[in-house]
Order: sequence, then structure tokens, then C-alpha cells
Amino acid sequence: MLLPQFAVDDVIKTALNEDINYIDTTTDLMIPEDSRSAARFLAKAEGVLCGMDVALRVFALLDPTFRAAVHKKDGDRVRPGDVIAEVEGATRSLLKGERTALNLLQHLSGVATATDLCVQIVRGTRASIADTRKTLPGLRFLQKYAVTVGGGRNHRFNLSDGAMLKDNHIDAAGGITAAVRAIRGRLGHMVKLEVETRSLDEVREALAAGADVIMLDNMDCAAMAEAVRLADGRVPLEASGGITAETLRAVAETGVDIISIGALTHSVKALDISLKIQKA
Repeated sequence: MLLPQFAVDDVIKTALNEDINYIDTTTDLMIPEDSRSAARFLAKAEGVLCGMDVALRVFALLDPTFRAAVHKKDGDRVRPGDVIAEVEGATRSLLKGERTALNLLQHLSGVATATDLCVQIVRGTRASIADTRKTLPGLRFLQKYAVTVGGGRNHRFNLSDGAMLKDNHIDAAGGITAAVRAIRGRLGHMVKLEVETRSLDEVREALAAGADVIMLDNMDCAAMAEAVRLADGRVPLEASGGITAETLRAVAETGVDIISIGALTHSVKALDISLKIQKA
């Protein structure tokens, strides 16, 4: 997955404007304009690195003379004490950009690390790990990139990517069959239709109505296993809703094809990484 530079820059500039505003009262009043420094990105926890180019871009936007030697790239596993990158540039720029760079790097690495953990848990089953649209405003493309770095797959990027009949759509239309009938004839030939189901009866109805993908929402493992038997490979089945690291393996062993987890992006723990300026 490629990250468009203009979109990355927009996120960074928004964050820098929020943090610096007009001046950095501490740095601008203390550090001489011509001062230069070297610094190191250091891993303080074990995980999967993600967002290195984004973090370095923060400093490049602040300082055209900024230079970096990168020792770990996105997708690499890091451990406490690992030197991720060594950088050199204007001291003011290093100090001003530190928090923005680390916020992005730590968060994206946290997403990649959480995804990798889930991928390892389901290894050996047919299930793949996917994200959801439960992302932080303005960071969706970066968070979804981090999921792929961790070995996961992306669900819809936005509401235009595919048709998905969720519980409220279905209830508003009067049921699954009525909802599918209302939308099927209006879909473009490239657009798939996913239907969310809450019971085995709804799974049967979605199959009969011609769903392209069926979501099993908050079902227990016995119900999901029966849904796999009912579908018999005719459509992909996606398990979703309240799935944790503790229950993930059991869900995967029911035979579902996809397991989508909102927690990968909406409540992930940042990976501990620091930036340390070398003493003069």
C-alpha cells in the first residue's frame, strides 16, 4: 500500500500547526538559530515498526537540510534498545518536530504491532485479519496502512467502496430480503454487497437473497460454525463484534474467512519509541 505524499504532508502540517501555532516559546528563545544536533530514534518496547518515513517527513518539512540514516524500516520487528534511525539537522527543528514525529510513529507502530499479534494468533486457520471504519478522524489512510504493515487486510476505506447493509439499514427497510431487493438493481457491476446478520435465520435469509459477503455480528462460536456449514463456501463469511485476543483463536477455528476488529485502530496502545538528542 502506497502512501500519497500530499496526504501525509497534510496530516503532518495539521499536527505541526496545532502544536507549534506561531512559535515554540521554549526552543525559539533558548536555542541559537544556527545550532545543529544529532539524535537517535530508539525502541523501548518490542513490536512491529510502522510510520518511519512519515516521522522523518516531519523534520524534512521543518528543515530542508535534515538528514537521516535509517536502520529499521516499516515491517521490521524492533526490541528495546534498538537504534531505529540516526538523524541530524537544525536543533530547533528537531525539538519542534519531536512530538509530532513520535505521536505518528508510536501510534502507527502500535497499530501494526496489534495487527501482527492477531495475525499470529490465527496462523494455520483460513481466517484473515481485517480492520474496520472505526478509525481516528484524519488518520484513516495511515491507520489502514499500518494494518497492512502488520500483516492484516483492509475493509472498506469509506462508504463508497462497497455496499454494506448493517442492522439499521435492514431494520429501516423491513428485513434483509427487502433491503437486498431495494439496492441490488442499483449497484454498479463492480460493487459487492455485504449483509450483516445477527442470527442463523438471518444468515439463511441473506444466502437466499443473494448476498456477496455475509457478516456474522456478535455471534457465539457455535453459531458461527453452523453459519460456515450453511454457507458451504458459497460466500465469504466475516466475523465481527467484541472479538479479543483471548477469543480470537476460537473464532478463527469456526472456519470463517475474515475476522474484522475495530480495536486495531480505535483503541490501540502506542509502541514506546523515543527520540534522544546526542549531548554536545
